[in-house]
Amino acid sequence: MADGSILSAAACAPLLGTDDPAPFTIHHRAGRSAFVLVADHAGQAIPASLGDLGLAAGEIDRHIGWDIGIAGVLRELSPQLDAWAIEQTYSRLVIDCNRPLASPTLMPALSDGTVIAANADLDDDQRQARIDAIHAPYHAAIAAELDRRAACGQPAVPVLLHSFTPVMNGIARPWHCGVLYNRDARLAMRLHAALLAEGDLVVGDNQPYAVSDDSDYGANVHAEGRGLPYVEIEIRQDLIRDAAGQAAWAARLARLLPPLLDGLD
Repeated sequence: MADGSILSAAACAPLLGTDDPAPFTIHHRAGRSAFVLVADHAGQAIPASLGDLGLAAGEIDRHIGWDIGIAGVLRELSPQLDAWAIEQTYSRLVIDCNRPLASPTLMPALSDGTVIAANADLDDDQRQARIDAIHAPYHAAIAAELDRRAACGQPAVPVLLHSFTPVMNGIARPWHCGVLYNRDARLAMRLHAALLAEGDLVVGDNQPYAVSDDSDYGANVHAEGRGLPYVEIEIRQDLIRDAAGQAAWAARLARLLPPLLDGLD
């Protein structure tokens, strides 16, 4: 990938073989802006040792397997914001890197009506192998960047990028995008207002999801846990399914986000 570098944990993680991709890719490593871009569900890879997870053909390509289009948005947005960025490689059906380790959906056995056979009856060692190979090194890389910034006085504003399916459980979702937050809504409310002011968007306020202590990891640990202003952004997948949509949304966010930092405590 252009301007991307990969750090591998495969050598010390028995779940991953030498031919498996590393758990994350870092883009624009020397980014000078305050923004730190994170995409927990960017990829849809499956370790070779897990086969196809017992999924029927095409299931991994659905919204249950990854956040469709969000990797392209992150790759476009990172250089425009001059922002350090990280994308996670493996499918959320292998392990969901936006879930606390105690979450029942960390390694889901069922997702939007689809059974994930390889996730049924996992024992403690199998679960720990996925955590050690993917979840832990991915979040360690984010923590290391935030630690580095804290040590040298460089500001950090996490922007957590996700996408959502237009229809869930047979119900159409009207939002073009949503801004999500838990306790700290400083940046989220500014972005919500800026997106509404665009005049062509239906914008969710903690919709179609809301951040909570039980459901989310990154916002709580990397942002609120450090007292950092942040926002989690959801974009509807039909709007960013192709390169043109991804570029358009990256350009929109690159235009809207920087002014929102002015006077943000």
